[in-house]
Amino acid sequence: MRFNVPVMANILSVLLIMNGILMLLCIPISLSYNEGDLAGISLASAITLGTGFMMWFSTRKIKDKELKKRDGYLIVTLGWFLMSLFGSLPYILSGAIPNFTNAFFETISGYSTTGASILTDIESVHKGILFWRSLTQWIGGMGIIVLAVAVLPILGIGGMQLFVAEAPGISPDKLQPRIKETAKRLWLIYIGLTGIETVLLWVGGMTFYDAINHALTTMATGGFSTKNASIAYYTSPFIQYVIIVFMFLAGTNFTMTYFIFKGYFKKVFSNEEFKYYVLFCSFNALLVAFTIYFVSDSSFEKSFRDGLFQVVSVVTTTGYVSADYTSWTPFLTVLFFVLMFFGASAGSTAGGVKIVRHVILFKNSVLELKRQIHPSAVIPVRFNKKAITRDITFNILAFIMIYISVFGVGSVAIAATGVDFMTAIGSVATCLGNIGPGLGTVGPVDNFAHLPVVAKWILSFLMLVGRLELFTVLMLFTPYFWRKHS
Repeated sequence: MRFNVPVMANILSVLLIMNGILMLLCIPISLSYNEGDLAGISLASAITLGTGFMMWFSTRKIKDKELKKRDGYLIVTLGWFLMSLFGSLPYILSGAIPNFTNAFFETISGYSTTGASILTDIESVHKGILFWRSLTQWIGGMGIIVLAVAVLPILGIGGMQLFVAEAPGISPDKLQPRIKETAKRLWLIYIGLTGIETVLLWVGGMTFYDAINHALTTMATGGFSTKNASIAYYTSPFIQYVIIVFMFLAGTNFTMTYFIFKGYFKKVFSNEEFKYYVLFCSFNALLVAFTIYFVSDSSFEKSFRDGLFQVVSVVTTTGYVSADYTSWTPFLTVLFFVLMFFGASAGSTAGGVKIVRHVILFKNSVLELKRQIHPSAVIPVRFNKKAITRDITFNILAFIMIYISVFGVGSVAIAATGVDFMTAIGSVATCLGNIGPGLGTVGPVDNFAHLPVVAKWILSFLMLVGRLELFTVLMLFTPYFWRKHS
């Protein structure tokens, strides 16, 4: 057998059961506000749990539990697709988003932590559904697959292959020797930071409901808000600075966050990726702040806050909006478009290319000039004082090339549906990078509702491809992957 189908079905059943249980967390919200979404959410949870348990019971006695790497990649892709498919049920069954295409788009935008939305009036949506919307991003932020890794050993199934497939190429350092312990510690940090941000936002003036929703989507670097105007609704500097700090933390390698909690500050500040991440955000924030200050009548503090907020929001691929950056100047519009191709740290909840890939690519390009002068010299690329293998360098080169190719093909495909040039490139860049707001008619103050059906499905696919860092999904379309191996 090419794939271990029974064990794959067993793992997918666990993911569906988890998804169904998490839907139940929305029921107290629905009961509290009593807006009529209780039946839809309850039925969606029942269908998801029922399907999950049927799959689990039919595969619970499997004997061959060996999980190969190919199985892991297929499970990750199928897992995200099934989660999005069943995750769209609360929208459909409650009537919040009755159209299947729109419901699936909103859901995969949540799980992929993209934040692109088709909702035209968010504040009119029932509170229970909006909480589920935020929860999909929180689940997707760390990865439902990583959560399952902590549970799979109970079933006697190793989870290392899934963790590798979840973050191929440049992956986070393991905090503990066993992947199960790594997953647990990642989630403890994730839950802890979400709780701290909730309290701070609540103290800062948000309602508890809004505070927990924004904390969920901030830590996921997702960007779904309960307000039509996003964070621009809140004029409080305290609230905006709190969100800036937690967006930045969410875009930091969680290994570094773990070191911060342990007091290993020397390890943090000596980490090359972290230093470049801080410098990159700082430089661009100041550039944007000074530009805003000189072209508008805003105070320097307001200019600095808006510049810092939007730069951190785009670089971390959160996608919150405190101001319409496309209305500032053409220079800043282009700058933010370029920032969409960077991303934050590897091992964070952020999407995009990631800072580490850009740094290694730049270093390799500079060293290639030296190699031209001294062709016989062995000059390795170093990162964090360690030599990077040629395999990793080639992997990064391939990733960047494929990323640009997917962006180009995707832009042409979206334009072929009748969408204008600026909207086409903006929507593809933001969905592939899992950011949220784009350019053109899908800018910071707009949404994706008006796009053609075909365009929404293309962008949904790109969100999944971007979230799983290209290779995991795209390799499924190669003949070699499906070929029987000995």
